[in-house]
Amino acid sequence: MTEHRRFALVAVLATALAVSGPACRGSQSGSAPAPTASGPGAGATGGPSAAPGRVKPGIEVLIEKRLDLIRGKRVGLITNPSGVDSKLRSTADLLRSIPGVTLAAIYAPEHGVRGNAQAGEYVPFYVDEKLRIPVFSLYGPSMKPPAGMLRNIDEYMRSFDTTHADKGVTPSMTKDIDVLIYDIQDIGTRIYTYEATMAYAMQAAAEARIDYVVLDRPNPITGRLMEGPILEYPAFSSFVGLYPIPLRFGLTIGELARLYNDKFLEKKAKLTVVPMEGYARGMWFDETGLPWVIPSPNMPTLETATVYPGQVFIEGTNVSEGRGTTRPFETFGAPWIDGYELARALNALELPGVTFREQGFTPLFSKFKDQLCGGCQIHVTDRNAYRPLAATLHVIKILRSMYPAKFAFHEAYFDKIMGTASVRKAIESGKSVEDIVAGWADGLARFESLRQAYLLYGPGGSKAPTG
Repeated sequence: MTEHRRFALVAVLATALAVSGPACRGSQSGSAPAPTASGPGAGATGGPSAAPGRVKPGIEVLIEKRLDLIRGKRVGLITNPSGVDSKLRSTADLLRSIPGVTLAAIYAPEHGVRGNAQAGEYVPFYVDEKLRIPVFSLYGPSMKPPAGMLRNIDEYMRSFDTTHADKGVTPSMTKDIDVLIYDIQDIGTRIYTYEATMAYAMQAAAEARIDYVVLDRPNPITGRLMEGPILEYPAFSSFVGLYPIPLRFGLTIGELARLYNDKFLEKKAKLTVVPMEGYARGMWFDETGLPWVIPSPNMPTLETATVYPGQVFIEGTNVSEGRGTTRPFETFGAPWIDGYELARALNALELPGVTFREQGFTPLFSKFKDQLCGGCQIHVTDRNAYRPLAATLHVIKILRSMYPAKFAFHEAYFDKIMGTASVRKAIESGKSVEDIVAGWADGLARFESLRQAYLLYGPGGSKAPTG
């Protein structure tokens, strides 16, 4: 996901989530750390920076302490397979088990409720055969829930093609909802359609005058590190990057919701963020004690999420970003690339926290389907020192120098996901990665100041919840 080849919203409708080379070393080359908040995990090692803890995600805190938000109410739930508690019980099943709470509808982001639709794949409305409730798409012709999805469910359902089997509607499925809940694992990178889904749904809830609740989850790549340009708004706003925030923004999804609601939404939602317990800003996901559930088909591991803030930009070129392999984004290449020579050139840069190893692969789908590609696999050796975007800009510059007649940008798409045309133009003009990175410093410093009012967690744990 960009996990997002088109900028509309597609969805699956599924049952309510029952599961769902030489070492690089030395000083940084062209990849300066962004201004960051302090916290555990700064700097020194590639592994866990703090002893793994037991973090309670927002869904557990909701059930233990904030049932007042949903008791006696009809609930709409935006979720996917990542919406689970620490015992892998789905949020949908947990809500259904609470006396006095009615789960009235499920709303599916890109890839669907089960996470089984590939990027850009649309699955129409249906009634879940297990839960017997409607499942609506939030990734397709409509980018945000129309009013009918929230207030006139019966009428809205009739507007769909319900001629196929198991599409029947019963009155019990069509009542209004009182509160809309969002519970999806984010990956801490602006280029992810779930964040836009959250924002559009929050706006729809505000317009429908219903409560909006975000069940918070960890930023898997820490809430401390930031990197990249601020999106130029509105010129480069899209469904894969709505608002003027950095590429790697250092917030949890709940904190991001607070920022979006206060600064960017035209009509403010009645928003409540249910915070986690036991979470600290510097934690990587594997330090939380929570199970990793694939949030989207091409985000299989924490390692993928770690490289994604940089390697997603390979999507904006004619090089494969590894879709169609078991290591998307960690692997990249093309039929015309000599992986051995590429790895040698990249490792000669001695970029901090990363090693490039020659890796051939044959994608099963996407770019270069069924063609043998030469390329590299990224091995992150120190995730706190590694700067994924700066590293990928070095990859692009090396590819352009090694294959000037073959390498090409998909200019409009590259610029759209970068949130600016300035980075591509700087590369094409021969500007160094060091200078490009330095140009982000002022914007990151301003965002660091802006985000302070929306933080829910300090370096050592939660602040007092502020709603």
